[in-house]
Amino acid sequence: MISTKPYLVRAIFEWCVDQGFTPYLTATVDANTRVPREHVRDGQITLNIGAEATHQLILGNDEITFQARFNGVSFPVVVPIDAVAAIFARENGQGMAFEVMPAGAELAGDEPVVEIEDDDTPPDPPPEKPRSHLTRVK
Repeated sequence: MISTKPYLVRAIFEWCVDQGFTPYLTATVDANTRVPREHVRDGQITLNIGAEATHQLILGNDEITFQARFNGVSFPVVVPIDAVAAIFARENGQGMAFEVMPAGAELAGDEPVVEIEDDDTPPDPPPEKPRSHLTRVK
């Protein structure tokens, strides 16, 4: 089953464009991410993906690709959808953040996400919270 993530990325991108905002994309950089390494900070990069900053932008189901200029030099950018950490409007910061999946990790479509056991035993009671060592002083 295809992830909902590429659809949500496209939706936030379109919302930004419709509102006249500049869409920005933050991605985790790994071996599958093709970006200029000199612009990577703490393993992430934030990219302007607006129409004025990109050429041939494709927001695909597997990856986001476009041409952009960095320091006046054209560079082909490739960002796997799994590496997208957030998409947001530069002007107000509204958008959406995502959990970044490690390279090669996928959700198994055949396995249940949550297993439910069918038995009549009551669940264990929650553990008691320890009392605070603080006292009120007047």
